[in-house]
Amino acid sequence: MSPTVRRVVQAVLYEAFAIAFFGPAMSFVFEQSVASTLPLAVLMSTIALGWNYVFNGLFEAWESRQAVKGRSLRRRLAHGIGFEGGLVVILVPIMAYWLETTLLHALLADLGILAFFFVYAIAFTWAFDRVFGLPDSASKACGA
Repeated sequence: MSPTVRRVVQAVLYEAFAIAFFGPAMSFVFEQSVASTLPLAVLMSTIALGWNYVFNGLFEAWESRQAVKGRSLRRRLAHGIGFEGGLVVILVPIMAYWLETTLLHALLADLGILAFFFVYAIAFTWAFDRVFGLPDSASKACGA
């Protein structure tokens, strides 16, 4: 499959499985119906996809102006912290409002979500690569 189709399929499946897990999980944690938490999971997923697009555009624009090129560990950490930090700022108030809870409770829940997604992203990517094969960038020799 082409790289573009692969990225789209991966993103859609990633979010679909995440929504299928998180809607019911939030229902259990916040003692609310799945009918309430499933739409929240869809909203959060949609926001995360949109924020990913916006943040990566901003980050890459900043990155292109840096004298030192490449992606060092420090730059990758800055990217991850910036992306996740922005997502926390956006999602915590939405979660608190939607679930009728405090900002602190929503923040704690969001920290749990971040921990889950750290593991989930690794496991999902591994499984996706096992089913669909490695992308060209990982399976063929690439130029520097």
